[in-house]
Amino acid sequence: MASKSRRQFLVSLGALSAAPAVLAAKTTPSLQQLSADVLIIGGGTAGTITAIQAGRLGARTILVESGSQLGGTTTTAGVDYPGLFHAWTKQVIAGIGWELVTKTVELNGDKLPDFSQQTAKQHSRHQVRVCGPLYAALAEEACLKAGVQLRYYEFPTGIEAVADGWKVRLAGKGTQIEVVAKQLVDCTGNAAVVGMIGLPRRREAVIQPGTLIYRLTGYDRERVDVSALEAKAKEAIKTGALLRTDMNGGVRGFLGSGGHNNMHVMGADSSTSALHTDANIRGRQAVLRIIRFFKSQPGFEKLRIERLMAETGIRETYRIVGEAMITLDDYVAGRVYPDAICYAFYPIDLHDEHGVRPEPLKEGIVPTIPFGALIPKGSCNLMVAGRCLSSDRLANSALRVQAPCMAMGQAAGVTATLAVRQSTTPSKVSLTEIRRTLAEHGAIVPSPSASGLK
Repeated sequence: MASKSRRQFLVSLGALSAAPAVLAAKTTPSLQQLSADVLIIGGGTAGTITAIQAGRLGARTILVESGSQLGGTTTTAGVDYPGLFHAWTKQVIAGIGWELVTKTVELNGDKLPDFSQQTAKQHSRHQVRVCGPLYAALAEEACLKAGVQLRYYEFPTGIEAVADGWKVRLAGKGTQIEVVAKQLVDCTGNAAVVGMIGLPRRREAVIQPGTLIYRLTGYDRERVDVSALEAKAKEAIKTGALLRTDMNGGVRGFLGSGGHNNMHVMGADSSTSALHTDANIRGRQAVLRIIRFFKSQPGFEKLRIERLMAETGIRETYRIVGEAMITLDDYVAGRVYPDAICYAFYPIDLHDEHGVRPEPLKEGIVPTIPFGALIPKGSCNLMVAGRCLSSDRLANSALRVQAPCMAMGQAAGVTATLAVRQSTTPSKVSLTEIRRTLAEHGAIVPSPSASGLK
């Protein structure tokens, strides 16, 4: 017969073995109810600015981001040289995005470029270099100071229209939330919210490649026989040890940049979790191929990774069908729309399997973005900001970069807040009031009579 102490010990073991079942029964989260004036889905380049602007105007603002930090392309994807804020030596985009960029530069002890000699053919010289993680922290701080409720690791699972706006179901780690919001802003980059609602989107059968940003160092360029290395790279491509797109700029481009922005991941797509997973895996596999190839070559024995981003940067997926659409002809002509709410300035920058050859704008041309390109056609209480605006593919290749996306985000934040105040839908908000409020918050707003930059 077991002793009392032994029986007590066995009983305690039984209690412990039952514990996981008890805990498991408590892991289903209860549904939390929230309300907001403005709900923004996507905390990337545009969404962050949208949220800060709405919060500063006093709107009850919720920003939902499926990742771990704000900033998107600038931070998580590592394109930490946002631009362009200047055109032909004059600033054309300012406001909250510029505020965050310059704060990041100042706090990190960096310097702004010299904009006084700007030309379209050397646009990279006038992109502002920032510390991505610091930018993310400052953006987060600005959101918190503006009263924005930040919700990381969450994403929408259902959206329905209600009498005074939208009911959005969110899911996250151990979390289920239902938000009733008066205005909804899609800043996902993929027009994912617009698609969930059932409104039309457009995309091409073949989309631009993505890029996983990295930088390698530790090699001795003096020992490198470039011609021999190019021949070995061609042979490696034939055998499958390398893909041709692994070095978009070729061996010489790689040596000059340490691999930075030198890779293309064909068909990189972030519109579903499965496709985004595939893009990230293929990006990292390309880095491994590159490292293994070069480390076997003379002069590369001490090659090492100096920088490697967590995600493959995505250039193109879905765009909305909007109340207005920006075409290539409109963009390169610098059309000033009657409802223009911000400028944009960047070369046509379409990437494909052969690389990229930017097409600069002609001297003095500064395109504008119309308000109607941020309004999904036929929608109510809904806007977009960022690369999924209504535009054709070639115009979008220039509009998708950070500075105009920040400007769009600020315009969306102003409009959504004014729509809440006036109990109306964004398309019915006074354009004069939108422009006036943007200017009050530091944005540069095109004049309806403008023609290029004066």
